[in-house]
Amino acid sequence: MNIFFITQDDPFYITVFFENFLKTYPSLDEIKGVVLCKTMGKGRYELVKQLYNFYGLHDFIRMTGRYIRFKFLGYLYGQLQVNRFYDLRQLLHSYNIPIIYTDEINSKEFLDELASYNLDLIISVACPKIFRENLLCLPRFGCINIHTAKLPKYRGMMPNFWNMYNNEKTTGITIHKINAGIDDGEIILQRDVTIDPEESLDTLIKKTKKVGAYMMIEVINQIKEGTIQYIENDGTKSSYYSFPTEKDIKEFRKLGKRLL
Repeated sequence: MNIFFITQDDPFYITVFFENFLKTYPSLDEIKGVVLCKTMGKGRYELVKQLYNFYGLHDFIRMTGRYIRFKFLGYLYGQLQVNRFYDLRQLLHSYNIPIIYTDEINSKEFLDELASYNLDLIISVACPKIFRENLLCLPRFGCINIHTAKLPKYRGMMPNFWNMYNNEKTTGITIHKINAGIDDGEIILQRDVTIDPEESLDTLIKKTKKVGAYMMIEVINQIKEGTIQYIENDGTKSSYYSFPTEKDIKEFRKLGKRLL
């Protein structure tokens, strides 16, 4: 089994997924590489502006401090080869997993490079880019995605935020095939995850990333064994959410919810 991941360069949450996946997955030689796109697919100025609007001044300062700390410790521990991980690149380097930096995942040049790996499976973990047809058809078993909601509900962006916003008692995790639609492919595996009353968005995202890592291992094993039973992702029962506006975030806080 030859596997490639496509994700984004995020030290806060994606690292949680990969740390738990890599320390548990028994066949790391199957991981041929990880593609890192820009965080949320945005340039630095645009990203900072969006995060400032999302977090507000106080939480933005806290997140900026956390980012600087994670990047510094990731670099330092990478130089010292300490198995404590604060940065996704540090983590991947420690496991000797190749990294490709690109946002052009549908370009001919990138697809030609991927084709040289004779891939069986491509896995999207919070990839901020849309997979086009030529990419979807490239691996033998297709492309799959992990989405932190119970599809078909809560398609789109920031599903953990919207589950909390709507006072749901649980969120979900879904691993599904990727097709031309948004979070529309057939469902492979789903689990419920409890939202604790005092949960912050930060802790909920970390919790779902950790659970999702173990679910992904389960799905890969099902693919190897040929035991997958697909579940319909019924579009007639779907709901879709976009990135929260400042008004949404103010309402979120009025409900007594915390981002951090």
